[in-house]
Amino acid sequence: MIHQFKNNGYHIVLDVDSGSVHVVDAMTYEIIGLLDAGYAQDAVIERLSAQYKESEIREALAEIAALEEDGTLFSREEYEAHLADVQTRGVVVKALCLHIAHDCNLRCGYCFAQEGEYNGEKALMPYEVGKAALDFLIASSGNRRNLEVDFFGGEPTLNFQVVKDLVAYGREREKVCDKKFRFTLTTNGVFLNDEIMEFANREMANVVLSIDGRKDVHDRMRPFPDGSGSYERIVPKFLQFAESRQQKNYYVRGTFTRYNLDFSKDVLHLADLGFRQISVEPVVAQETDAYAIRKEDLPRLFEEYDALAAEMARRGKRGDSFTFFHFMIDLEGGPCVAKRLSGCGSGTEYLAVTPWGDFYPCHQFVGNEKFLMGNVTEGITNTRLQESFKGCNVYAKEACRNCFAKYYCSGGCAANAYNFHGDIRGVYEIGCALQKKRVECAIMLKAAEAFEADERKEEMR
Repeated sequence: MIHQFKNNGYHIVLDVDSGSVHVVDAMTYEIIGLLDAGYAQDAVIERLSAQYKESEIREALAEIAALEEDGTLFSREEYEAHLADVQTRGVVVKALCLHIAHDCNLRCGYCFAQEGEYNGEKALMPYEVGKAALDFLIASSGNRRNLEVDFFGGEPTLNFQVVKDLVAYGREREKVCDKKFRFTLTTNGVFLNDEIMEFANREMANVVLSIDGRKDVHDRMRPFPDGSGSYERIVPKFLQFAESRQQKNYYVRGTFTRYNLDFSKDVLHLADLGFRQISVEPVVAQETDAYAIRKEDLPRLFEEYDALAAEMARRGKRGDSFTFFHFMIDLEGGPCVAKRLSGCGSGTEYLAVTPWGDFYPCHQFVGNEKFLMGNVTEGITNTRLQESFKGCNVYAKEACRNCFAKYYCSGGCAANAYNFHGDIRGVYEIGCALQKKRVECAIMLKAAEAFEADERKEEMR
């Protein structure tokens, strides 16, 4: 399977199954399209001879044939053969999302967690529950040495002493059990102070800082309970924190809604403030929500992604680059086969833990009793649900089989699929459309970087 697209002046051909990317001229782009449509070489020459010289067409056809021989163009699908290996391997838990606080000090308009309560009641995770969760993770991780724990909420700094105590316990256990914990933290920054920053810089491998972008955009959706905005409260602290981490191992993470379809301005606003690691993502909401993104918004959002990618390429040339999470792509290595096929590992390798110690497939399922999997005392008791998530992959989703982006999104989010179609093997169509556009932009940026590197080499000769 191949996927052809044009972006910011580049003619790009992605060979889906090999992962090879080819940046070609307009003539070669047309030739590849005709070959993919079933035209024989003589028919291609006849069709294009009025536009291009026959000798040039034949030369391009020979180059295309060489690429096909090398397995980097028109390659055959090879991953489905590995699916049995993925499905029959034992379940090893490697990551937990600890809901350290089912409470929050903001009232975000789009919050899927109902102000941190997850359709339940306010609660802070006791130390003993968190300790049992870490013990479960160690016991369920098999031979895997590197384990991940994200402190999540609500707002985890509402229960920060327990965060510190659990990190200390984890550090003690990793010495005894030959494990290594990678702790992370997600915070809205309201309670961020020097003590928390110092602790996070010492113990947290990554920190996610929640901010939506421009002041009016942020304050509209992320106010305090009294309705006042939180932008002015958090921005100075976030900038200080980012600098204290040498602009590494953090993300400022925002959400854009129908109220700010011009979200590229929010991304660039954050970059202009001085942040170098940025993620601004589309809200996921039902159409009945006024702020929800709708299908008719997609063309506008595609333009925004293209404009953002073009501006990032321009800034990169002048040495003012920043990372945009959704444009990150590894064209040379990338995820292993299991990750390409099965995605995030929710419900199998990754679990969410409530303040009471209940297990759910991920944070987005918390509060839906249909997805209760067990608890920290008894372990996983709903093994049928676990098997269902284990069988969720790109080949189990009909909409994914012929999608060029399937090995980059791995079938998309199971929670979104369930929330929109009642089936974890479904797809969230708006999310799919935006993901495909992001993949195209990410590939274009890699092409721009490669051409820029070639130009620099030429200048040095």
